[in-house]
Amino acid sequence: MAKMKGVVIVNTERCKGCNLCVVACPLHVLSLTPKVNQKGYNYVQQVVEDTCNGCSSCAIVCPDGCLTVYRAKSEDKNAQQAKSKNYGRRSCLMKGNEAIAHAAIRIGVDGYFGYPITPQSEVLETLAEQKPWETTGMVVLQAESEVAAINMVYGGAGSGKMVMTSSSSPGVSLKQEGISYIAGAELPCLVVNVMRGGPGLGTIQPSQADYFQTTKGGGHGDYHLIALAPASVQEMADFVGLAFDLAFKYRNPAMILADGVIGQMMEKVVLPEYRPRRTEEEILAQCPWATTGCKGRKPNIITSLELDPAIMEQRNLHLQAKYAEIEEKETRYEELDTEDAEYLIVAFGSCARIAQKAMEHAREEGIKVGLFRPITLWPFPSKALKERAKQVKGILTVELNSGQMIEDVRLAVECKVPVEHFGRLGGIVPDPDEVIEAIKEKLIQK
Repeated sequence: MAKMKGVVIVNTERCKGCNLCVVACPLHVLSLTPKVNQKGYNYVQQVVEDTCNGCSSCAIVCPDGCLTVYRAKSEDKNAQQAKSKNYGRRSCLMKGNEAIAHAAIRIGVDGYFGYPITPQSEVLETLAEQKPWETTGMVVLQAESEVAAINMVYGGAGSGKMVMTSSSSPGVSLKQEGISYIAGAELPCLVVNVMRGGPGLGTIQPSQADYFQTTKGGGHGDYHLIALAPASVQEMADFVGLAFDLAFKYRNPAMILADGVIGQMMEKVVLPEYRPRRTEEEILAQCPWATTGCKGRKPNIITSLELDPAIMEQRNLHLQAKYAEIEEKETRYEELDTEDAEYLIVAFGSCARIAQKAMEHAREEGIKVGLFRPITLWPFPSKALKERAKQVKGILTVELNSGQMIEDVRLAVECKVPVEHFGRLGGIVPDPDEVIEAIKEKLIQK
């Protein structure tokens, strides 16, 4: 199995030698050099080549955006050459946040409305740099606040347009009222959340602590978001199109729930093919419910307000029937080495990548561990997990939080097998060895 290796690239001329990245690096692979750049600052360099795991902590804390981090596999030359053929000419190296922006342009998104916040600011920055209004006609607007941005999305979605926004944890919290309105009005849109630690303003370090906010309804009322959890830069790009497809299929807001590691790290990615933005005629045909002007028809009214309780109950029942259909048809997950597994790790996003390495090391020790990765956090793949749980002695959920997804895992397996949690808080990214120790302590030795 190929070994993952992190690589840190430093823009030495932008570096001011603040030393924040050196302090943030958990593996101490960075150091200030005695050399100076043209501005007279000592700059940072990667001084240890083989230890870096690509956690991106350094890039996240850098106030001047001097650092980029990507992960590469240490393979033999033949394997590298064979793999390179699969990427083709359209592959490129970019951050997860950048992949979101490029994918949005390529699939024909009509409008983006956002507000900068670490660690997702590159989405807006990349869109501004690419200037899609000059090519595809896509609107890109930095709103005056997160609240303004989500209400712009509400208006754009109501007209049948493909519109989106992006933010990070506290910013998404501010958007919750608008998200609830959009869900109640049954409008398709995309919200991207690149999670950071909390509660409150918390930290700019990566986290997965918005699981409850996303899957249990962060706003008011009985509603659900279709939630996709990417575990790679490639999935960041791929899920933009998938999210919009599902959003329009079910007239429901969708969310890409990524963490700061996936948003900031760099990998090779194959971007989607260009497809033109829909014409007004296509929007009229595909979205008869949209507020496109009432020439030749009665006006369409888009609202989430209904004062008659009997009618409001029927509207809620309709929504619950739709959610049941989504749960039945749209669950997505990935399994690795689960056929003979005696213990199971359940993890999403960056934790799934760490868990995969832990699984590989555990098997080298003779411990049969498998990985179950939910791709849709809602709808959660409960049926598949319940079936897989029948063969294992215990399950460990690995999350960058104090334990949130574990509740859905326990519900899925109906408490028929022990389910334990391992997580780090404060933006600390765990090491695979920590996961193995957690399996031993919480499941095997218990």
